[in-house]
Amino acid sequence: MDSLPPCRILHADKGYDSNQIRRLTEAKGTMPNIPPKANRVCKNCFSPYLYRDRNAIERMFCRLKDFRRIATRYDRLAINFLAAIHIAATVCYWL
Repeated sequence: MDSLPPCRILHADKGYDSNQIRRLTEAKGTMPNIPPKANRVCKNCFSPYLYRDRNAIERMFCRLKDFRRIATRYDRLAINFLAAIHIAATVCYWL
């Protein structure tokens, strides 16, 4: 959690719904927007309207993973992997 860049809202899925993660994100000044688990007794604040932004991010990663080179990470160097992501994103969103 310490390596995350500063942001205003953290969108996460139900797997990250724990008191410890909520405390860490709030200590950094970030508002956690995590849907509560079904077994949670005390439901925390959650906005489904803001949670819709997470869906767009998930779809973008799904499109990028359609490229086998990115899904299996063939490149050893991070700079080459980033270049492959740039090319795949250009092909996905330009065509």
